[in-house]
Amino acid sequence: MKKNNRDMKTIAKLLVIMILALTTTAIFAQNPPDPNGGNNPGSGNTPVGGRAAVSGGLIVLLALGAGYGAKKVY
Repeated sequence: MKKNNRDMKTIAKLLVIMILALTTTAIFAQNPPDPNGGNNPGSGNTPVGGRAAVSGGLIVLLALGAGYGAKKVY
């Protein structure tokens, strides 16, 4: 009985891996829209980065890194 149960777990793991490997190639994201509607980057109001806020995420990453470093030192 134990051998059969182990074989089923192995088959189930392989099946999940196969499904994930085959479906990830069929999933694609859409291209982002062009800034300024495709015009030159300096000709309109939209900056090249598309007004992406970096500071909020940067503070979170720095705080998480400091916490992780403090945990490792302790």
